[in-house]
Amino acid sequence: MATPGRIRSSLSLFSKVLRSDSLASQRSTLHPQLSKSFATTSGKKEEKVKVPLALYGGSGNYASALYLTAVKANALEKVESELLDLVEASKRASTFSQFIRDMSVPTETRVKAINEICAQAKFFDVTKNFLVVLAENGRLRYLETIAKRFTELTMAHKGEVKVIVTTVIPLPPEEEKELTETLQDILGQGKKVKLEQKIDPSILGGLVVEFSQKVFDMSIKTRARQMERFLREPIGTL
Repeated sequence: MATPGRIRSSLSLFSKVLRSDSLASQRSTLHPQLSKSFATTSGKKEEKVKVPLALYGGSGNYASALYLTAVKANALEKVESELLDLVEASKRASTFSQFIRDMSVPTETRVKAINEICAQAKFFDVTKNFLVVLAENGRLRYLETIAKRFTELTMAHKGEVKVIVTTVIPLPPEEEKELTETLQDILGQGKKVKLEQKIDPSILGGLVVEFSQKVFDMSIKTRARQMERFLREPIGTL
């Protein structure tokens, strides 16, 4: 198992890689009418808002549009909470889960059901209107994926960085603390590490650290593969 000293030593290499890349905020390319379709009306002058990181693909566009609308409505946490609550409810209710994935259900039926669910749950207008747009566009089946992308944006908004650490067995508290502090030093002020541990016996030992679309693999499995490739290479003649 990696000791705190070894973790800090290994991550010093990752620090150089991380600092060579810019973590500056980017604006995602959105359909110009997407966020307007579920925004609430307001007499105030529209505030210019940018997404804290660029997301791509259909789910990324929907999540980004929801983020922009929620920020303008000053309801980011509320919308996130309601969205995640609905995702969790869909996992517990097989009937609802099947309903949102069944493309044979008429659009008007999907919209009516979503309106009724939102009314009963007393969802905020932004959340309700967004879900209606998903129902109208046949995108309810991507609700969980969109919610995950939306959470990426809210974490970036709060300066939080999700770090996934994979090990064979759970890290002892002192090593988890050491790793968190090391990553916090690397990320610098204004960022907060949110550490998530994953257990995977197949890596054999060591650890794998993933965050900000980067992977730092210090697993024994990877080292063994590298050694195997090295040993299989033909020996050059002198």
